[in-house]
Amino acid sequence: MSLRIAYVSSYPPRRCGIATFSRDLVAAVGSGEVVAIHKSGDSVLYPREVALRVDRDDRVDYRRAADKLAARGVDVVSIQHEYGIFGGPDGSHILDFVDRLTIPAVATLHSVLRRPSASQREVLTHLLRRTSAAVVMSNGAADLLHTEYGIPRSRVQVIHHGTPDLATVDASRRKQDLGLSGRTVVLSFGLLGPGKGYENMIAAMAGVYREHPDALYVVLGATHPEVLRSEGERYRRRLQGQVADLGLRGHVQFVDRFVSQEELGRWLQAADIFTTPYPNLDQAVSGTLSYALAAGKAIVSTPYAYATELLADGRGLLVQPDSAQALAAGLRSLMQDDELRVDMGRRAYAFGRQMVWRHVGATYRELFLQGGERTEMAPATQAGHRNQPTALAARHG
Repeated sequence: MSLRIAYVSSYPPRRCGIATFSRDLVAAVGSGEVVAIHKSGDSVLYPREVALRVDRDDRVDYRRAADKLAARGVDVVSIQHEYGIFGGPDGSHILDFVDRLTIPAVATLHSVLRRPSASQREVLTHLLRRTSAAVVMSNGAADLLHTEYGIPRSRVQVIHHGTPDLATVDASRRKQDLGLSGRTVVLSFGLLGPGKGYENMIAAMAGVYREHPDALYVVLGATHPEVLRSEGERYRRRLQGQVADLGLRGHVQFVDRFVSQEELGRWLQAADIFTTPYPNLDQAVSGTLSYALAAGKAIVSTPYAYATELLADGRGLLVQPDSAQALAAGLRSLMQDDELRVDMGRRAYAFGRQMVWRHVGATYRELFLQGGERTEMAPATQAGHRNQPTALAARHG
């Protein structure tokens, strides 16, 4: 591809889901340079594709980066948007970047809030006025952008969250490799932190293990760096205390490390059931759910927005939110019915073929090629000299 692409995002070695997504997107598209959003003072050795770093809390640095991309001959910019990546109230510093930018840009939205605050709405709509297209990862998110934010559907493209292309293998082989032989493995993975419903899953295991004494719930992943920064390992210790109080030490296992994609693949292949017990029913995307579905896992989940869409047509089992009893019932139903579990996994795997990175990368390549033609960028108030939006000033002035 002759097109020169720049990706604006957090980036490894930073440990967050969007950084990992961005690395995989760059590899899948097959070309590009990265503008890494960087926390001042962090000592980070970035890989060679990182051409520029932006101090996340310095508005002037965002403007400089926009100028440098133009000088480098970049054709299109891919912005990975999540409010927490960028500096300023609700990540508003990214607006300094897009207001200065003279190159077509595409925004991939990793969150589309159903009930945004006034400032969150203003940040997102301003960003989308200054970009040529928006990418979301579900039809529900595309509908929400239209109904809640007034974005024309013609400017929104649905592209699935990319996933590794994992081969299906006999789970017993992987269990032996991981020291889990003879166990029925239920898996959750991702950076550990509050708000993912793990308390309910641990409580659910108390209603499962008596009927299925071989059941083991594995919580895979290191504590989120921001949680570590603010409270250390208090949350993990609270979960471990819950396990001890319920007498589940032999039935819940914490794997406290940030695993490579290769190791994650082995854990997914070893799992019999995957679960996302998330309490936030507005959640618009889940990379972990995408990975598990594409790996052909039988899945039990709460009915948050992304899961409801992805697990339709028998690709997973949705249960009542905030209910350990409902999670336990869902797990038992799959443990007791091998045929149902296998059929669910097959449906998931078949659907997931369109989500593997080689297909997702090709779709992004085509979108980037069209980026210059589709641009509808509105004029900035004053390029490079944006004032804080009115709602932001009211809240944070």
